Amino acid sequence: MARMSIDKQIHGDLEATSKGQMLTAGTDVKGSAGYVAIERITGTLQGRTGSFVLQHSGTLTRGAPQQSITVVPDSGAGQLVGLTGK
Repeated sequence: MARMSIDKQIHGDLEATSKGQMLTAGTDVKGSAGYVAIERITGTLQGRTGSFVLQHSGTLTRGAPQQSITVVPDSGAGQLVGLTGK
């Protein structure tokens, strides 16, 4: 098991920085693992300034990945209030 800090810069339609935490766990089976993470994004999305929180969940089953990243409901602030999505 491991814990990591997230500290990213994002460029494109979303110009932002991100800070968060990730927890991971591997297994004895090669290519199988899982992770969860929470990160707060702060910046400008298509001209609207604010912040929001993303919730991550991912698994790797013998090399086959599955991932879900969702905007935490009601986490939008500033001009990003009401932001939803996956």
